[in-house]
Amino acid sequence: MAEPITKTNRPPQTRSGLTDTGVKKAADKSARTRAREFALQALYQHLVGRNETDSIDAFTRDLVGFHKADSAHYDALLRGCIEDATALDAAITPLLDRKMTEISPVEHAVLWIGVYEFTHCLDVPYRVVINECIELAKAFGGTDGHKYVNGVLHKMAPSLRRAEVAADKSNKTEQAPHPILPEAGKA
Repeated sequence: MAEPITKTNRPPQTRSGLTDTGVKKAADKSARTRAREFALQALYQHLVGRNETDSIDAFTRDLVGFHKADSAHYDALLRGCIEDATALDAAITPLLDRKMTEISPVEHAVLWIGVYEFTHCLDVPYRVVINECIELAKAFGGTDGHKYVNGVLHKMAPSLRRAEVAADKSNKTEQAPHPILPEAGKA
């Protein structure tokens, strides 16, 4: 029979900055990551409840932890996504394998955030936009929603961030390790 774990024989804990589910711990989140999370919750309210932007905004600002979020980025995401909803959906829809009405409201809102940041937040690298959206979908969406978000945003990035994606690809080509060739006469 195994010895029970006590305070004295407990294995040392590792601090990875992630919870058991692989999501970042609250203390390790940046103000912009928090802003995206609050914007996602607000956009969900808009998509599901069709609530007014100002009432959604007031409700969200009263949530615990909002003071740690980048409120300017939150404002841009919330108001920008709602104001540009038709254009955002028009950019997303051709890349979908189903009707927009069949996409969950969480993944829909995450895709809005991704497309909005691709087009309006040029200070955020496209890879960061994709990664942050994947993390949002993992934390708030369905089981495989993050895979769907990843696929759509990866298809979209080259058209919305053409120069950045091209530069990224050329940097990878230049940095690719060269295969080690056998010395002459040895094979």
